[in-house]
Amino acid sequence: MKAKVFTIDSKESGELALNEALFGLTPRKDILHRVVNWQLAKRRSGTHKTKTISEIVGTTKKPWNQKGTGRARAGSLRSPHFRGGATAFGPVVRSHAVDLPKKIRALGLKMALSAKAAENKIIVLKDAKVKSPKTKDFAATVAKFGWKSALIVDGAVIDENLKKATANIHGIDVLPTIGANVYDILNHDTLVITEEGLKKLEERLA
Repeated sequence: MKAKVFTIDSKESGELALNEALFGLTPRKDILHRVVNWQLAKRRSGTHKTKTISEIVGTTKKPWNQKGTGRARAGSLRSPHFRGGATAFGPVVRSHAVDLPKKIRALGLKMALSAKAAENKIIVLKDAKVKSPKTKDFAATVAKFGWKSALIVDGAVIDENLKKATANIHGIDVLPTIGANVYDILNHDTLVITEEGLKKLEERLA
């Protein structure tokens, strides 16, 4: 499988053979679903919480006598069935993370790459270094390529000018190779990888 290589100015710069082990797999929806679910669950903060009866500020006195009033017995005005009382079975601080084997995670990333390759939505760049950090200048480059939604995966370090230039362009995101993930790849229409990024991805998924 081959892909055309472009410069950052949208000019062709030859061809490059894509690794079949990364870009030639048949995508499985169940694997992709498991990895995306693992990602989204892991990034949830889990800090939602409601107060239990011991945390409610209020009197500890028994509201009325146990018997003789004709009313239902009650032991505290801080109980869930009273206004201003505790919340019954409310959320507590916890981790939403689920376990997923490393092999499945790696396989999911390979399948996400293969899915983009099958749709012919992968663009290889010679490099992702820009001269100016201005958004306006890079927006012109985006227009030349016709990107509406693109994820740019660079090598170990992202060019500072590129990082600043893409910060305010809607739908364009930049990640180092170590940050490449299934959710972001599937969430963007086009996957743009630099030659350095390809090399690092192969090392990471070897």
